[in-house]
Amino acid sequence: MVGLKNILVAVDFEDSVKDLLNYAESLAEKFTAKIWLLHVADPEPDFVGYEPGPQYIRDLKAEEYRDEHRNLQALCDGFIQKNINAEALLIQGSTVEMILKEAEDLQADLMIVNTHKHGFFFNLFSESVSLELFKKSNIPLLTIPVEEKE
Repeated sequence: MVGLKNILVAVDFEDSVKDLLNYAESLAEKFTAKIWLLHVADPEPDFVGYEPGPQYIRDLKAEEYRDEHRNLQALCDGFIQKNINAEALLIQGSTVEMILKEAEDLQADLMIVNTHKHGFFFNLFSESVSLELFKKSNIPLLTIPVEEKE
């Protein structure tokens, strides 16, 4: 059986995050692995070629990042309370590229992400993060399907 030392869990703060965490917890306990919770935040507007805009926009974005970091750290603390080695990472950039880069940098043995079920036309014009990761990654990928709300 293959051993797992580092499990990267890509978190998007949707309702399905509990399912991702349950899988990660079970695997981390079984293999005594470390969990890396990763959230990729939207890049700063000036990073993608736009002017940063008024100060209030920058302040709102900074508050959004602080909230995301607090939420991510709270999820990480849940693992730590169960004596599971875990760390939280909040980074900015393009989602797929940043997940792949962090997985490589952290020497992840497994990535866990959620996947949404979309119709034909959605998939025709837009690819999901999980599908892009599947196409580009050399690291095993566990995808957890998300139950869509009606």
